[in-house]
Amino acid sequence: MTPAPARREPGPCIISVAITGSVPQKADNPAVPISVSEQIESTHEAYEAGAALVHVHVRGDQGEPSSDPERFRAVQGGVQRHCPDMIIQFSTGGRGRALAERGSMLYLRPDMASLATGSVNFPNSVYENPPDFIELLANELRKYSVKPEIEIFDLAMLYNAQRLVAAGLVDAPLHVQFVLGLKNALPARRSVLDFMVRELAEVLPGASWTAAGVGRHQLTVNHWALELGGHCRTGLEDNVRFDERRLATSNAELVLRVRQLAEERGREVATAAQARRLLDLRAAEGARA
Repeated sequence: MTPAPARREPGPCIISVAITGSVPQKADNPAVPISVSEQIESTHEAYEAGAALVHVHVRGDQGEPSSDPERFRAVQGGVQRHCPDMIIQFSTGGRGRALAERGSMLYLRPDMASLATGSVNFPNSVYENPPDFIELLANELRKYSVKPEIEIFDLAMLYNAQRLVAAGLVDAPLHVQFVLGLKNALPARRSVLDFMVRELAEVLPGASWTAAGVGRHQLTVNHWALELGGHCRTGLEDNVRFDERRLATSNAELVLRVRQLAEERGREVATAAQARRLLDLRAAEGARA
């Protein structure tokens, strides 16, 4: 009888922090950073708490979703000054932004950018990602040497990502993010994540993955990702509450919670330098030792 393969011990956990999205608005929680200076300060606090990657949206003067490259540039520059080796990931998401605007800041060459590989229903809208737009955005990422994070809101998006690799539009090994708990998309069920992780290993061998839980599912999904050997996302973009009793006080507080969970499970928390190696990213210039 052939012996079963030895169980691979999970490596360091990368903590990603989504500091602010196109929603919720600041009125939902005063801790949500909106201005450029608030975003830089909040990112620095999260970095010191253990986050290795920051997912960046920007807002306009009235808090509205914005595609202004200069605002992205300002946040990028501030994070690079205060957190010199942190991985900076720009959002190319569609809430409140036209298709033509969503990749307009990629020339700034962030380390990574999100790439959703299909359309999906959101709670009150359609997140539109037509096939020709996905290919256009993939080509822009390649043009500026930006590594995509493949956003998986529904099962077909996983196989769409496989087709992008086969077509030579994105390079393996990929990094994907499973988003669970968003109404009308993937439910926050452990069996769903188990299935997706198995499928990922089969259709995209060598890919790494993060799981994100939306709203009240954030903490539960953090637990599952740690158990399964994946990476964790947290932050006020996904969830403005610490628990049922109170609002979160900061992005850093949510990062510290994941860090504590990881340590309780014997998972090392990846430094930014380690995260860069795990995600096959270039080393940051001027990074701390």
